[in-house]
Amino acid sequence: GRFGLPSARVVERLGAVGTERAISLIALAAHHIPHVFAEGTLAEAEKARPATMAHREDWRDLPLVTIDPPDAKDHDDAVHAMPDPDPANPGGFVVTVAIADVAHYVRPGSPLDKEAQERGNSVYFPDRVVPMLPERISNDLCSLRPNEDRPALAVRMILGADGRKKRHSFHRVMMRSAAKLSYEQAQRAVDGQPDATTAPLLQNVLEPLYAAHHVVKLERAQRSPLDLELPERKLILDADGKLVGVRWPERLEAHKLIEEFMILANVAAAETLEGAHSPLIYRAHDAPSVEKIGELSEFLATLGVKLAKGERMRPAHFNAILSRVKGEAAEALVNEVVLRAQAQAEYTHENYGHFGLNLRRYAHFTSPIRRYADLIVHRALIRAMGFGPGGLEDQGLRELADVAERISGAERRAMAAERETMDRLIAVHMSAQIGAHFSARIAGVTRVGLFVRLKETGADGFIPAASLGGEYFRFEEAHRALVGTRTGETFRLGDTVEVKLVEAAPFAGALRFEMLSKGGARAPRARKERRR
Repeated sequence: GRFGLPSARVVERLGAVGTERAISLIALAAHHIPHVFAEGTLAEAEKARPATMAHREDWRDLPLVTIDPPDAKDHDDAVHAMPDPDPANPGGFVVTVAIADVAHYVRPGSPLDKEAQERGNSVYFPDRVVPMLPERISNDLCSLRPNEDRPALAVRMILGADGRKKRHSFHRVMMRSAAKLSYEQAQRAVDGQPDATTAPLLQNVLEPLYAAHHVVKLERAQRSPLDLELPERKLILDADGKLVGVRWPERLEAHKLIEEFMILANVAAAETLEGAHSPLIYRAHDAPSVEKIGELSEFLATLGVKLAKGERMRPAHFNAILSRVKGEAAEALVNEVVLRAQAQAEYTHENYGHFGLNLRRYAHFTSPIRRYADLIVHRALIRAMGFGPGGLEDQGLRELADVAERISGAERRAMAAERETMDRLIAVHMSAQIGAHFSARIAGVTRVGLFVRLKETGADGFIPAASLGGEYFRFEEAHRALVGTRTGETFRLGDTVEVKLVEAAPFAGALRFEMLSKGGARAPRARKERRR
């Protein structure tokens, strides 16, 4: 070109930066996330036919149910529980978790398989889902719809009255879901408000599930996994994809029930494969580093909370701290800071346990429609158990380390894209509120300024230190604070503040605020900012 720059061509128009429809597309492009299936992949998916009874047990009379978010389309797990009829196990339960048999349809080395591995996982945006597998597979043949025959890999687990698993067995089955329920629907039924769908299931299906969860909670309390309270926000969009609100859904017992049953099934998968001396991809989570523990200890000391030093950290140590601040003003902050101290979980062919869950071995088995790691574990189980076609091949065994590394990268990529999209959507939404005042909490302190999080929406923004007042603010790292050298005015991590929105940059997903007041006192008058 004229200015000595390389030539370029327009590949795709994503729309105006400020439009909601374009925002998730920008994230897909920026992170190189594949979102259009190749013709060969779609053709293979369309040619797929429903599974037959070959190599399967008939479990179609077992009243398994799916419990998911109300807007879910890919139902890949179903559950059932009943009191154990064995007189030798009084108070025990038989818990069954059935997972869609994706390996039946997605064979190693096929176009479907190659594209699924490249994607690594489904990516969830507020306005769209970028699935790992085409809809013909994910929302149709593998989705455990009510009253339709579906192939599944199932694990049947015998639990004692104390919640400990006595034994388990895996089965390749044909199932037929008895109902598709939402978390809220299941919870309402058990709480005394059943509807037309849940009323017939209450006594024989739902109540035994909750009773089984009660004993599972006993084992969980003994194991003491990391127990963080981190509410998840949900962005509400209208029919045009425009953000109209932010909701913080209540975490119900139904959510915890499904989560704990899935953890049980995942552990069983790892145990079975280890017992069969089969290589597998673990879901591993390392203990926090010495550096992170040191930083956390220094910060907690500023709150008068002591973190045990000089001994091996366990989740119970963190739980003791979280219990101590429960119900206090610092509760949300301490949960967040403890989370930041944790290592990131990853997929690996080497087992070093799962620190957060306090488990010696763990794998992902329960979501093969949306996670490639789970599909690999299914294939490994099919091979190890002699369940027929669709198992892991020799080539696949040799490539496990590389695959684990690639899908860990794909997971990080998806998380970044999802986070950026939410930030941009909120920045667009708030660009119409310049000058508005908000209640916020200081979520980060650096030399150059403060990161704040709005209480109502969870939106993150920045207040430059230069705008805080007519004095120099010194950064005190150990106290996570900015301190005015003249007045002693102090802004600490976790402080509640009142702020004014002065700038919104939708493309960057960034918000800039001005400090109004802290703790009821007005902040010093801000210096006029220089234009940069």
